[in-house]
Amino acid sequence: MFRHGLILGLFCLGFGLLLAITDEITLDNIAARAMEDKQNSLGQVLPDELHDNNPVTDTLELTTAEGKPVTIYRARKGGKVTGVAFEIFGTGYAGEIKLMMGIAADGKVLGVRVLAHKETPGLGDKIEVKKGPWIERFTGLAMGNPPIERWKVKKDGGDFDQFAGATITPRGVMAAIRGGLEFFAEHQSQLTKAD
Repeated sequence: MFRHGLILGLFCLGFGLLLAITDEITLDNIAARAMEDKQNSLGQVLPDELHDNNPVTDTLELTTAEGKPVTIYRARKGGKVTGVAFEIFGTGYAGEIKLMMGIAADGKVLGVRVLAHKETPGLGDKIEVKKGPWIERFTGLAMGNPPIERWKVKKDGGDFDQFAGATITPRGVMAAIRGGLEFFAEHQSQLTKAD
């Protein structure tokens, strides 16, 4: 009995060491891949012509009114903040929708892109840019264009179309974008000041 326990213990120790070594070897590759993914996401909402810095490494930490931390990625050109990007969250039919929103220093939306969601394929996933142009309609708009109370789907008295058969998903995205615009307006001077 002792011998079987010893053999099992040695196997567990061996596999534990193997996992630890593998983790250590791949740690740098995983970090590099995460940095690459973040740069790709930011590149979709912070156009290259707006910055001569690396927004992934030029960050600022703020807190929402609910106490949630928000990482702000700043685009700078000649040391001046030209735009910012940050993650926003909405609630769709199948759960949380995670988006990246870019806003110019003057408050205009530079772009919104979906980072993650669990919406129904072929229906709710039309929020993705590769599935359709719906998410691109916000580029160039700002908090007062249309007025903030109109940043809703038409079914709720707003200015934006939902897509056929799906209202909950666009409603969640619209709420997230409206919240992102309000967050930017509340912190605009802090977000756009040069350090």
